[in-house]
Amino acid sequence: MGKFRYSEWDGTQNIFEPDADALMQDLERQLMYDGDLTSALRMMQRSGLMDDQGRRLPSLQDLIQRLRQRRQEHLDKYKLGSVLDEIRQKLDDILKTEKQGIQDRLDEARQKAADTGGDLSSETRQKLLKSVEDRASHSLDKLKDLPPDIGGQIKELSQYDFMDEDARRQFQELMEMLKRNAMSSFARDMTQRLQSMDAESLAAMRHFLEAVNQMLEARRRGEEPDFEGFMRQFGQFFGDNPPKDLDELIDRLQKQIAQAQSLMESLSPEDRRQLEDLIKSMLDESTQYELSKLASNLESLYPGWYKPQPYPFSGEESLSYNEALKLMEQLQKMDGLEDQLEESQRSQSLEEIDKELLKELMGKEAAEELERMRAITKVLEEAGYIRWKDGKYELTPRGMRKIGQKALQNIFARLRRDRTGGHRLDTMGSGGERTDVTKKYEFGDDLNLHIQRTIMNAIYREPQNVPVKMRVDDFEVFRMEAATRSATVLMLDLSLSMPMRGNFEAAKRVAVALDNLIRGQYPKDSLYIVGFSSYARQIKKEDLTRMRWDEFDPYTNLQHGLHFARKLLSREICTNKQIILVTDGEPTAHFEGKYLYFRFPPSLRTLQLTMKEVRRCTQKSIVINTFMLEGGRSFSAFVRQMARINKGRVFYTTADNLGQYLLVDFISNRSKKVR
Repeated sequence: MGKFRYSEWDGTQNIFEPDADALMQDLERQLMYDGDLTSALRMMQRSGLMDDQGRRLPSLQDLIQRLRQRRQEHLDKYKLGSVLDEIRQKLDDILKTEKQGIQDRLDEARQKAADTGGDLSSETRQKLLKSVEDRASHSLDKLKDLPPDIGGQIKELSQYDFMDEDARRQFQELMEMLKRNAMSSFARDMTQRLQSMDAESLAAMRHFLEAVNQMLEARRRGEEPDFEGFMRQFGQFFGDNPPKDLDELIDRLQKQIAQAQSLMESLSPEDRRQLEDLIKSMLDESTQYELSKLASNLESLYPGWYKPQPYPFSGEESLSYNEALKLMEQLQKMDGLEDQLEESQRSQSLEEIDKELLKELMGKEAAEELERMRAITKVLEEAGYIRWKDGKYELTPRGMRKIGQKALQNIFARLRRDRTGGHRLDTMGSGGERTDVTKKYEFGDDLNLHIQRTIMNAIYREPQNVPVKMRVDDFEVFRMEAATRSATVLMLDLSLSMPMRGNFEAAKRVAVALDNLIRGQYPKDSLYIVGFSSYARQIKKEDLTRMRWDEFDPYTNLQHGLHFARKLLSREICTNKQIILVTDGEPTAHFEGKYLYFRFPPSLRTLQLTMKEVRRCTQKSIVINTFMLEGGRSFSAFVRQMARINKGRVFYTTADNLGQYLLVDFISNRSKKVR
């Protein structure tokens, strides 16, 4: 037995290389339904490719589903309310530290007051103790009366005189963090590079906002903003990735503001109010004014840009404010990527998908899958099946032949070998296959001599003469099976009922296959394709794959279809003329002169004029063979009468076996009973 070694996928294995023939199989299937090459290519990208083992590989829809799943995993993992929990915990720690510090100061003062040694008098020690006790009592009263909300507590503590130095330091660190959080909502690059949030740093941020507003206002006035001057003043705050122009800077600001607001919108109403009050308390009036002006300028220049997206978090894992902002950035990137993927499903190209963003959010494997999807058109072009012309893709003649061969292969897949052949007749003639039977040569016969019998005829006639002298009377030729040519019109019902009942794709597949069959095996035959709904028209070979049903046209004008087919067959000089009618409905329209009449259920007049056209076809020796698809049984009485008049055949069939029975009948030219 062979040995097989398996290893974990590491992203380097080449699991699939698109194959042109395999792609054409998918393309043929899509074209049979839609008829539009661009839509078919887009559907292949959307639905995924098939490898050589019949496995469906990831598609655009798969990428979208995986992206949504990753986003949901984040939402199920984290608890957004923990943003305030962190601040609450820090405040609790600060208050505990302060209260313990107050108690330690009291204990120390009392111990010193009780100590009789030292240089201080007893009276002085008691006064010092009284001072500490009064301050401690005042501080404890202040702490006891703190408001319940975080913003109110921080506002009161910012004016509170801490007795414990460690508590004072912790509060200053908390204030530093809150100021960074407040500023990072719109100037994240700056907050990451400022060492502290002191008065000088806050002033620099305010100047940053002023400069941005000046540029936006200049653009509103139709002037050219001084972006280069802005970068000379603030460029150092952007590090190695500075914005290239004002538009890129605005895009960054909008994203950062949207992330902060999405965070706010995702909180409960109470937590949102507390966090908004808290952040507002970190900003001075001048900074708040510039922020309001920034929002107004952005809305004036880009109306409707501000649409914060709330996210329904339901997890238990805690997040800090900065971690929550980073998560919002990640989620909004996911939203943007999903928009790109969905837009690519509607558009004609995958080029709008940001491969690097896909790689960042979903990994290297997803980026490679995208490249394989993009390779579809490239592979088909290189194989010569499609080409780019006049701003769109079209099938080449080679592509048309390939699709016809595939359709033919599918239709004959379940037939036995002995049920296919040429248009053979049960009489002898010319132009067909040679038999083992011979005959005396007559003028006009093909000179397909049976050499031995021809020589023996000459010898029998003059047995003594050498060398043998042959005459025309000695010639003996092989008999030939008679073969004939045929002219066929395939009439396809294009009315709205065909796709509604799932029949159109099968009828179209038959048309493509029949065209390929005749052109390949019966080049002397003629085939016309006629589509009909309210009116009939000829469909050219190159338009077969693009053929679609007539949307919003529920009427079936069989009279005009038969008239049109009869006119086409009148051009042909041959004995065998036939119409193959594929439909699922009864006639509901007819022409009288130039006027078109509709009625459902069909009127007696429509049926009479349609039957009149059947009689005209019969008079011209045109046989009408009808294939009634599932759903058209109410048409039975009419087609039976049509068959009695025309001596044609009627087959009741389904979309699954339409092609099978249709082509068997055409090749064998014999009646077949459909079971």
